[in-house]
Amino acid sequence: MDIRKFAEAAGPLGALGIVVTQDGQELGKYTWDEECRRNIYSASKSFTSCAVGMAVSEGLLSLDEKLTDVFVGELPKNVGENLAKATVRDLLTMHLGQSKAALMGAQRPLYKEENWVKMVLAMPFDQEPGSQFVYNNVGPYLAGILVQRRARCDLTEYLMPRLFGPLGIWRPTWECDPLGNTFGAGGLMLTLSELHRFGLLYLNEGMWNGQQLIPREWVKESTQQQYSAPYAYLFWRGKFNSFRADGKYGQLSIVFPEKNAVITMTAQAFDVKPLMTLIYDELYPQL
Repeated sequence: MDIRKFAEAAGPLGALGIVVTQDGQELGKYTWDEECRRNIYSASKSFTSCAVGMAVSEGLLSLDEKLTDVFVGELPKNVGENLAKATVRDLLTMHLGQSKAALMGAQRPLYKEENWVKMVLAMPFDQEPGSQFVYNNVGPYLAGILVQRRARCDLTEYLMPRLFGPLGIWRPTWECDPLGNTFGAGGLMLTLSELHRFGLLYLNEGMWNGQQLIPREWVKESTQQQYSAPYAYLFWRGKFNSFRADGKYGQLSIVFPEKNAVITMTAQAFDVKPLMTLIYDELYPQL
């Protein structure tokens, strides 16, 4: 693969690193900066999706559980009809039923409340779950909280023997809420290569070095579009039948199943669309 044209165009746009693997072979890699651990922002959500799938397979939780049963002690005094309908599955699809997003990056430092679970459940559920796509950190945050409570450990601890360890990822740091719970909607710190291995794991349908880390059925279900919006279970859908972990400023691991390929990028770009276009126009045609 000739990556030079992409590198010339992507550098000024804020790209920090790119790596391309197809059929198990690295076709190209280019870095504009040292490959250190960086905040992968909302690409962290896809790791939470992975943790939910593992917890489901271990019988720790079900996607059909109602939030009113899961978070009994933190419900508002008056539970509305929409909150009463919401399930664990709704936490994963960005169709939770809240028209206003919460727990977003610039909001989190300003909250006065320590118990974010109680806080977000008291926010209006003014839409029926499943009716409208609203990008919102509440769903993945609560999904991560549920896994932590059922597993009786934080998300990092839960994923160390199940995911991070087998992928050769030393224990990473991950943002926490005021009570010390892992923030499953963002704040995981990984290198370009570590994020790339996560994409390769999903390309391989959850198999790594002969070990089925994630149930194959969950990988398929969690990466398929759920509603009219191009979104799965905390994964985005994209061009060429791809799916991706996607974080702010250009933290991407894009899986192209039909090409048996993964393209992963880290960046510091305020506008990611030109970088995505370059990937689709310059790198994908060479696969």
